[in-house]
Amino acid sequence: MRRLKLPFRNLVYDIERLAAVRVFGRVTGVQGMLVEVGGVQRHISVGDRCHVLARDGRRVPCEVVGFRAGRALLMPFVAIDGIGLGCRAEVQDSEPVIYPGQGWLGRVIDAFGQPVDGLGALAMGDVPQPIRNRPPSAHSRSRVQGKVDLGIRAVNGFLTMCRGQRMGIFAGSGVGKSSILSMMARYTSCDVAVIGLVGERGREAREFIEDDLGPEGLKRSVVVVSTSDESPLMRRQAAYVTLAVAEHFRDQGHDVLCLMDSVTRFAMAQREISLSAGEPPASKGYTPTVFAELPRLLERAGPGVGKGSITGLFTVLVDGDDHNEPIADAVRGILDGHIVLDRAIADRGRYPAVNVLRSVSRTMPGCNNDEENALVRRARRLLATYEDMAELIRLGAYRQGTDPAVDEAIHYYPMLENFLGQAKREATTLGECYAMLANILGMPFSGNGLGENVGE
Repeated sequence: MRRLKLPFRNLVYDIERLAAVRVFGRVTGVQGMLVEVGGVQRHISVGDRCHVLARDGRRVPCEVVGFRAGRALLMPFVAIDGIGLGCRAEVQDSEPVIYPGQGWLGRVIDAFGQPVDGLGALAMGDVPQPIRNRPPSAHSRSRVQGKVDLGIRAVNGFLTMCRGQRMGIFAGSGVGKSSILSMMARYTSCDVAVIGLVGERGREAREFIEDDLGPEGLKRSVVVVSTSDESPLMRRQAAYVTLAVAEHFRDQGHDVLCLMDSVTRFAMAQREISLSAGEPPASKGYTPTVFAELPRLLERAGPGVGKGSITGLFTVLVDGDDHNEPIADAVRGILDGHIVLDRAIADRGRYPAVNVLRSVSRTMPGCNNDEENALVRRARRLLATYEDMAELIRLGAYRQGTDPAVDEAIHYYPMLENFLGQAKREATTLGECYAMLANILGMPFSGNGLGENVGE
């Protein structure tokens, strides 16, 4: 039999998943963002999808978020204008999936996997990818291995990452999260980049794609955009779709870079959904479901089974510059390290404002050789010594010659600060980072062992 073309194979798959019986209900109430539907409660569960037929003929997609008094509670993905009592609700029996493929590279899509870049229809793949997927089991996954070149000196040198590692970028508003993310998107060595802009400002989305990512970066990327004015379900689903696209390319054997800005907006979207469904808040208004969903989302990144990996970089907007607020604290415990952007460093004009003393990569020092670790240890020790005495030095209360270690730190500190600062359009490789550090500190460096694998 002749091989079916991709769109027809997808259609066959969708038809096979259709139920023999279609189930309908009726809207019995609307309160806030919730739509109550009766007559379907025995046929659906939390997380299922329905379509409500509005007065103007629109089919409004909704998700089941709970049950109350024998009625199903639905939250719409779009505006609920036109939905009233008696409107028909149709249960969607099939699991929501997308069909990513090579034709998605260079495209910008929304939370439904539909193109929003005005470049026409997407070329669909032939393998359905569930939007809410489970990560591979812990024992079947490969180990993180092989260094990743991010192009940023502060991270390459002091917070070296490996393929399949997951790192958080923690910062308050206006400290440079988007800037460092754009540098990573442009300079990181990877096969495919999947970028999720969750709850992003509408003005900044296009600027990020055109100015920061650029045509060369977009060629190897898929960008998922959900702006801040969209419903909480759309913002939450944008995060799920970002990971689903990354999983597709990982399963094809690619090393994928997954960037998400931001996990905090995902958590806020989940909080809105949970509070609307009547779930009681637990910590600073965040519900228990938020803390249950965070690991389900973040664990999907990481090494795959055999070839392929997802290296995850997730930004976290810390509330009021409090790095111990609930979401930051929860995410820090899930990920494999954290990059802290410090407002005090940004205020004195050094960008990226990475505080290397408060940041950590959990694959270090295992991914480095002895020579590299010696360089990093000495540089960290000098920075820590200077920061301990910084107030006395700035006040002029420290006398040169009192402590040789402090004198040494004062000598090297300006050079190390200059090393950590970097222009947005400037990239530095791993090898160049260590060579520069060795030159500053006057230590030997052969350059052997770069890209050494962890666990091999």
